[in-house]
Amino acid sequence: MTSNPESAPAADRTSAPATVEQLEQEGDIAADFIEGLLDIADIDGDLALDVRSGRAYVSVEAPEGGSVALIADPETVQALQELTRIAVQNQTGRFSRLILDVGGSRNTRQRELAVLVDRAIARLEDGASQASLPAMSSYERKLVHDIVSDRGFASESYGEGADRHTVIRRG
Repeated sequence: MTSNPESAPAADRTSAPATVEQLEQEGDIAADFIEGLLDIADIDGDLALDVRSGRAYVSVEAPEGGSVALIADPETVQALQELTRIAVQNQTGRFSRLILDVGGSRNTRQRELAVLVDRAIARLEDGASQASLPAMSSYERKLVHDIVSDRGFASESYGEGADRHTVIRRG
């Protein structure tokens, strides 16, 4: 009988942080899943695996003249990441915080977030008491908090679930 993590008591699902070995296993499972999707879509891409900051990172890198750009849109990458996390969870029984990068999409998104933060800071410098950013994933909010801190301002997240967003104030 296999156990369903969703039916387990909350205390059982909230286990200790994953070990490096578990994260490497997540990366391997995710790579197999992504490789299958790339094959189905006839998209050429090279996979790279890494473990950092308590997360498995899977990167799909475009070979010269590759077609990875077809799936590198941030919304597409987010959807693929969620599907990949589900595939990993189905095999491991553990919630995965895996990060997927497709063709440099994470760096592109980080630059976009920096522009959003800079616009919000400009509103603060023009006299606003605070500036709210749109709702975004926990990973993106963490990037925003880091960018805001680097700029010498303060930020907090508010809201629940898909409505959770970041508010920036003077430090």
